[in-house]
Amino acid sequence: MKLHTLKPNKGAKHRNKRLGAGESSGRGKTAGKGHKGQKARSGGSIRPGFEGGQMPLHRRLPKKGFNNIDFKTKVSVVNLAQLERFFEEGETVNEESLRAKGLVSRKCDIVKVLGQGQLNKKLTIAVDAASASAKEKIEKAGGTLELPAAG
Repeated sequence: MKLHTLKPNKGAKHRNKRLGAGESSGRGKTAGKGHKGQKARSGGSIRPGFEGGQMPLHRRLPKKGFNNIDFKTKVSVVNLAQLERFFEEGETVNEESLRAKGLVSRKCDIVKVLGQGQLNKKLTIAVDAASASAKEKIEKAGGTLELPAAG
């Protein structure tokens, strides 16, 4: 096999469809678009769901049910690996310090510490919630975890 003997597979190459090349070409005159109308015009396309001006189905159906998205509790999570990277030994970690370092940015109701990664620094952590593994690793590193009293 040599480069000059290579050919594409049978049927892999097609002749370009030449539209509007005279009536005898088979695709002349209207070029396969039929006569007049929106779909025959350049840029003429109908958006999905359009029903010719009739009230579309998605507007005819009744709105039903309840969506809890406005009322759900928004939780921002921080992992121990991030605390290890951004905080120095003996620092206090709270929502304000996490926002200052860019670890919590969006609006949230609860800041929760999760146990992913290792923590080797002694930190005082005052957040709203923490996972069991995070609590264990913080205490193992000699740090303290301050959670608000449940009740």
